[in-house]
Amino acid sequence: MSDIHALSGAYAIDALEPAERLLFEQHLATCADCRAEVASLQEAAAMLPETTEVPPPPALRDRVLSDISTVRPLPPEVDRPDGSAGDAATPLAPRRRRFRTALTVAAAVAALIGGGVVVATQPWSDDQGSQTQLSAADRVLNDPEAEHVHQEFPGGAAATLVRSKAEGKAVLVTTKMPPAPDGKVYELWFQDASGSMVPAGLMPPKSDQTVLLSGDATDASAVGITVEPAGGSDEPTSDPIALFELGAA
Repeated sequence: MSDIHALSGAYAIDALEPAERLLFEQHLATCADCRAEVASLQEAAAMLPETTEVPPPPALRDRVLSDISTVRPLPPEVDRPDGSAGDAATPLAPRRRRFRTALTVAAAVAALIGGGVVVATQPWSDDQGSQTQLSAADRVLNDPEAEHVHQEFPGGAAATLVRSKAEGKAVLVTTKMPPAPDGKVYELWFQDASGSMVPAGLMPPKSDQTVLLSGDATDASAVGITVEPAGGSDEPTSDPIALFELGAA
């Protein structure tokens, strides 16, 4: 994602996908500006009157995201030396602009739902049932007992491996992942207690992504990433460039 700071507004109103929320919470631990912005938004939300939770209309998420792309955030106003108000031209301007954009997003959500401010526990659920039909990856990311292993790499790349024993699956969330060399691919592997590697799928050529690993992750002792020839290999042909060690099965 190009600007993780811009997710503060959506995070404050609980409108992030599980993978986005995981990455933003990791960023939040190191960014004082975003922590202050989220706290301000949550404080403002707490002052709003409570309303009855109602199901949102179908396709709300697509409509909101489409409308957001047409919103032009206004520059923040600051006090000039003569006491008048004007547009900011200081280093604080980007952060304040994000704050205003977040408020615009929240207002757009409320306007699309209709009937004032509505707080819903499943803002993106459709009308096929009372509960959202989560994907396999989302179920792993939403498991409160899931195991998380995070690694950072040179150049700002980072990856988090999430393993849910309840689901028997694992998910890899990456950010700023550099592309594999020409003619090569990144391949994922489950490692068992003996050190043997079992193929768990190929990573698509994207820097920021959420990948559901193929196969049963329940008994895996680690997950590895290797660089393999295009199309992948039945067994590793190189040492892992990353190895996420998991707890005892």
